[in-house]
Amino acid sequence: MTDPLPLLKLHAAMPGLPETDHPSPERLITGNPRRDTWNDVDVAVGGSRLYCGVWRSEPGHWRIRMADGEHELFTVLQGRCRVHHEDGRFQEAGPGEAVFIPAGFAGSFEVLETVTKTYAIVAAQPV
Repeated sequence: MTDPLPLLKLHAAMPGLPETDHPSPERLITGNPRRDTWNDVDVAVGGSRLYCGVWRSEPGHWRIRMADGEHELFTVLQGRCRVHHEDGRFQEAGPGEAVFIPAGFAGSFEVLETVTKTYAIVAAQPV
């Protein structure tokens, strides 16, 4: 029997140093926001991987594309953001609101006010 994962509490002020990056230049629409990620879960789930943690970004706007078999559910803790579909529709989220991004989604992510969110991503592993 393998050891079960410990219970994990995620919050806006995570301990430790995050992984920091910026959107790649070819994806940028506006700004060049710093993005901090505290990925606290990375486990196999069937033929997929589950990633969970906390993510924070400064204001900016960049293109995103979810891979086939990759889904994300996030909940905003602080700030405001929009997820834009390539057809012009969008969902805006603020504190206490969640957005689901389905596999294969193409569009953009816009941070209106510095945002902190928790996330869970399930991504199919290549065969």
